Amino acid sequence: MWVVTGATGQLGRLVIDSLLESVPAEQVVAVVRDEGKAAGLAARGVRLRIADYDDPATLRGAFAAGDRVLLISGSEVGRRLPQHTAVIDAAKEADVALLAYTGVLGGPAADFALADEHKATEEALLASGLPYVFLRNGWYHENFTAQLGPVLEVGRVVAAAGEGRVASASRADYAAAAAAVLTGEGHEGKAYELSGDTAWSFTEYAAEISRLSGKEVRYTPVGAEEQRANLLAAGLPEQYAAILVGVDEAIERGLLAATPGDLSRLIGRPTTPIGDAIAAALES
Repeated sequence: MWVVTGATGQLGRLVIDSLLESVPAEQVVAVVRDEGKAAGLAARGVRLRIADYDDPATLRGAFAAGDRVLLISGSEVGRRLPQHTAVIDAAKEADVALLAYTGVLGGPAADFALADEHKATEEALLASGLPYVFLRNGWYHENFTAQLGPVLEVGRVVAAAGEGRVASASRADYAAAAAAVLTGEGHEGKAYELSGDTAWSFTEYAAEISRLSGKEVRYTPVGAEEQRANLLAAGLPEQYAAILVGVDEAIERGLLAATPGDLSRLIGRPTTPIGDAIAAALES
């Protein structure tokens, strides 16, 4: 079986879509916490296994010997390592054939706070002795285009990233790569650095928004403390604001700009340009 955890999330659903392009639905398993949210997947013939990252007992029934599993990282920063470890332990007990994990671009070299749990999860997976693949995802276009409404309203893109560049790709690109690894051969023991083909600056991003929207948008670089204050004023919790500022600083240091080409090679086509994602967001 091809098994996807977190299958009702934004990435998980896209991975399922990609798998169904080449795998019969009855051989695809969605591990979900809420069966109701997975009704659409079940209607397509996908098998459901109900489990919760926070309840290790439920995870014991989530996997079977020979499964090829994608562990999609949890979204709750600060709780992810025990959650991921519970999945790894259950997968080892079940004797799965492969466990692929969605980490962060750069792996051990990623020195910002958001990467800490990803790096610790990779260490736990290595220590488990399971056959593994590390899918070190860069940033999603959608992380940025989700904010187009406020950006267009004020006419500014604000970040504490200086002139740093981001080699982002679409969420669908990363999903296609995960599906390719699960269904392909020769990936065991590898770490893929996944990013877009082209790294862009925030100045270029603002210019592309202007071109596609017809409204002038400029990039306003700010310092870390000012950006932190901006995020707190917008209602973000202190911890989350600090994490986002840390990401901006990592961008300024060039840690999210790598373009090794692993992603386009895995999916067999160029990655989606940022302009396409902006256009899609504007249309929606």
